[in-house]
Amino acid sequence: MADLSNDIRLAVDSGEARLGINGVKESISSNTAKVVVVAVPNKQEFLQDLVHLCKLSGTKLLQFKGTSMELGAVCGKPYSVAALSVISPGNSNILNESY
Repeated sequence: MADLSNDIRLAVDSGEARLGINGVKESISSNTAKVVVVAVPNKQEFLQDLVHLCKLSGTKLLQFKGTSMELGAVCGKPYSVAALSVISPGNSNILNESY
């Protein structure tokens, strides 16, 4: 099994990803999101909202087992990232792996 952190970083660096709650919701609504990754220790209402949107659109939802600061670091950003959506996976296997 591949490492989710490596695939997230590859998707952000070599593909196309939207970072942040608003960008993720927009990409789900426009059906461009292939997969959504959310940091687990988020606010429950935020997490439930994303789970609901992903179910409605048929978008795969992955839970990152770290904090939003750790997810930001994985994405190569100096700030917290509560969620991200992968629009184009680039060189990553994030769409093909089961996490």
